Amino acid sequence: MTKRSLIRRATAAAAAATGALVLAACGGNGNDSGAAHTGHNATTPSASASAPARQGEHNAADVTFAQGMIPHHQQAIEMADLAATRAESAEVKKLADEIKKAQDPEIKTLSGWLTSWGEQVPADGEGHSGHDMSGMMTAEEMKQLESSSGKAFDTAFLKLMVKHHEGAVAMAKSEQSEGAYQPAKDMAAAIITSQSAEIARMNALLDKS
Repeated sequence: MTKRSLIRRATAAAAAATGALVLAACGGNGNDSGAAHTGHNATTPSASASAPARQGEHNAADVTFAQGMIPHHQQAIEMADLAATRAESAEVKKLADEIKKAQDPEIKTLSGWLTSWGEQVPADGEGHSGHDMSGMMTAEEMKQLESSSGKAFDTAFLKLMVKHHEGAVAMAKSEQSEGAYQPAKDMAAAIITSQSAEIARMNALLDKS
């Protein structure tokens, strides 16, 4: 009985020790796994959330730029449309056509950004109400342009469009310095480059007239 009792006790002790080791191992794995899992969860969502946030990050300056540039471009296109039937200079007509081709796609892009941001997209034709923006024509100036033709139109168009472009360049520079959305800042840079070049062309045409 004594030997059997000792054997039983030894077996029980061994089993208990083995069980304790198993539990410790499982507990350790569970803790390690939990820590790793928790760490993984903490990292993955933030990484996945920060990636689109970086791509779509925008601020109030970006919204102002988009909402201001849309009617600004719309008015420039309206002015350019007049050149097709009123301008005398082939160079003025060519410039007007280039302005339309450049700015119409930008309006679509700007509108798409505002929609994706949940912001209001200016309605077509709001250019007349936005004459307080930099370089915008007043309703009276637009009427004067509409009523002119030939060389008088060419001169008025060039002078007004220089002023209009200068306003767009100023708006684009503000976006570059204050905006956060990289595609908008890239567009602003393109506007500064292209419209500054067009201002130089228009001033050269004015010098000839």
